[in-house]
Amino acid sequence: MKKPNWKSSIARFLTAQTISLLGSSLVQYAIIWYITLSTSSGKMLTISTLCGFLPQIMISLFAGVWIDRYDRKKMIMLSDSVIAAATLLLAAAFFTGHRSYWLLFAVLAVRSAGTGIQTPAVNAIIPQLVPQEYLMKINGINSTLSSLMMFLSPALSGAILTVAPLETTLLIDVVTAVIGVCITATIYVKPYEQKAAEKNEKTEGKIKNSSLEDIRSGFRYLKENRFIKRLLIYQITILFLISPSAFLTPLMVSRTFGEEVWRLTASEMTYSLGMVLGGIVIASWGGFKKKMNTTLFAGAAYGLLMIGLGIAPVFLFYLICNTMIGITSPCYNAPITVTIQENVPPKMQGRIFSFMQIAGSCALPFGMAVFGPLADMIQVQRILCGAGILVVLISLSVKYNLLRCAYKL
Repeated sequence: MKKPNWKSSIARFLTAQTISLLGSSLVQYAIIWYITLSTSSGKMLTISTLCGFLPQIMISLFAGVWIDRYDRKKMIMLSDSVIAAATLLLAAAFFTGHRSYWLLFAVLAVRSAGTGIQTPAVNAIIPQLVPQEYLMKINGINSTLSSLMMFLSPALSGAILTVAPLETTLLIDVVTAVIGVCITATIYVKPYEQKAAEKNEKTEGKIKNSSLEDIRSGFRYLKENRFIKRLLIYQITILFLISPSAFLTPLMVSRTFGEEVWRLTASEMTYSLGMVLGGIVIASWGGFKKKMNTTLFAGAAYGLLMIGLGIAPVFLFYLICNTMIGITSPCYNAPITVTIQENVPPKMQGRIFSFMQIAGSCALPFGMAVFGPLADMIQVQRILCGAGILVVLISLSVKYNLLRCAYKL
């Protein structure tokens, strides 16, 4: 049987992931808003936030091993199916009158764990679908589609909740998940050489079935590969420092420019719009020839724009800087993803992408834990300016050291 064209395969794969992401985003917003409006409790929102973060962090290490060991397409389909099944059970419970907040928290935890598997699996499977020279373009398109869904989801979710109960939104997610799984099932995924490697190891008596041993081998690879190790450290540091721009800007807007809801909405929408534009930019441009130059340049630009947020004299200037920050985000992230896809062995990519996901899942909340209380003692503008200066200096200082390591890969 003739193998399908790779462009057809990746188009169907991205379509499936976009449809699935739309449903997931609708439900994520709907659940959080339902808890917010029905309880007005900071404690309940804290619990829901923990349910959204902790399972993803806890499962990511093992998820990387599973992604490297098993069929990645099946892992994506399985995680999507489990999330859909949990969402369907929640919808059934609400339809029958069992409206428990703890059920909501349980489903948020299941969805978080599923995302902890699905996200690195998607990043790891793309090189099996796409020729290496097109990886930047495809990752840029994927970033654009994801950003577009995140841009549309709040408005769509709000519109649905105004005319229908929560369980209707839950059913939409189930339908989109089923569509996504069915499309993914039709895609041919080129296998990598993991099977042959396992066969050789079995012959030599070296095979190890322990997931913990596989995790240790991932850490050994990270320790021995100086470039990937330093890239991970840089990623953790930058995500920690940019957390004020991710979490504290609504507080700054309300304190400085006014407490009107439209201002907070404009702040969120301009960032999402910027991410859509940034995805289009990186997909069409492709970045600098030396990919890490693109990431480091975007990191430095992000820092400068954080300073711009901090010194913004009027709200319009703030919105322009916020949009530009959104544009830099895909230009920062896409080259990192492509660099890992190109340089890390396929049998190790699941674990490395999981390490990157853990870095993001830990660094941002930790940054908020540090900068959040600080915002009650000093102006948010000063925090943004100080953190922005550090982001610029770190991005420029690691440029040559990180790039030298990259060219030795």
